[in-house]
Amino acid sequence: MRISLSKRLPLLALCGLALSASMVNSNAVPLDNHEPPPPALPGPTADPNIAVFGDTYYIYPTTDGTEGWAATSFSVWSSKDLVNWKNGGVILDLPRDLTWAKSRAWAPTIAHKGDKYYFYFCADANIGVGVADQPEGPFHDALGKPLLARGAHRGQMIDPMVFIDDDGAAYLYFGQGHCYVVKLNDDMISFDPAQVQDITPPGYNEGSFLIKRQGTYYLMWSEFDTRDPRYSVAYATSKSPLGPFVKPANNPILKQSGAVKGAGHHSVVQIPGRDEWVIAYHRFIIPDGNGYNRETCLSPMRFDAEGNILPVNVFEPVSEKPVMNEK
Repeated sequence: MRISLSKRLPLLALCGLALSASMVNSNAVPLDNHEPPPPALPGPTADPNIAVFGDTYYIYPTTDGTEGWAATSFSVWSSKDLVNWKNGGVILDLPRDLTWAKSRAWAPTIAHKGDKYYFYFCADANIGVGVADQPEGPFHDALGKPLLARGAHRGQMIDPMVFIDDDGAAYLYFGQGHCYVVKLNDDMISFDPAQVQDITPPGYNEGSFLIKRQGTYYLMWSEFDTRDPRYSVAYATSKSPLGPFVKPANNPILKQSGAVKGAGHHSVVQIPGRDEWVIAYHRFIIPDGNGYNRETCLSPMRFDAEGNILPVNVFEPVSEKPVMNEK
């Protein structure tokens, strides 16, 4: 059964902007004030994939607001400070740019390697990949067919995420109902099907995302259905991008609270040059939203001294006072 939209983005630590230290004050999490901050982006959006390239942050969301998630295109938003976002317009239009799918444009993610940007996306419950010379696109279909077609494995072939490790190796994570991983070839648009591994952790539904911090790999995902107010984000850790991943007791780390319902399908970005992190996710539109009417939000994400991810405070906005890294 169809569970949700999806998607997200590899973590790229490039020189650029940094938030002020006030955004992340040690590991202390402010108390809920029960007044949710406004959404980061206007209008109905979901499955935000956040990334940073150079001196600019980007969000690649799903266009929301239709019964059955019937969007047909993808857009990009950019910001210099994580607070003020500019709409960069359509970067991939399914009816115009694809020959193999026309609707259900869901859960994108982006990766940068060499001089190209690779845009992975869902279309009619397949996973495709586009290529461009800049993060703002426009992207063209790299294969003329799905990278992963419906029925290739158990569960749905949706919610791609690509993580590039310190050694340059790239890994594709995907799947709803089951979580899969496979190492991509150097061209970033192919892989050995025999190497696909099922690494489904307990409670997994969809929306996998991987980050690396201090030698530890954090596999994160969404639990429950995106139409369920209990939709939430959990994580597990490993010393390898291929697992095995161990799920700690302090889960989930992002969930509903007060007026915030259905908080999930996330992505994470590291502030360049700092051990500071921001999580992007969607929630039901406030007020009166639901699983087809969601909005993109940003919150700080912190770790404790042992490396556990602390609960995310959905009432805490990101700082409005970014600063440039000092050379």
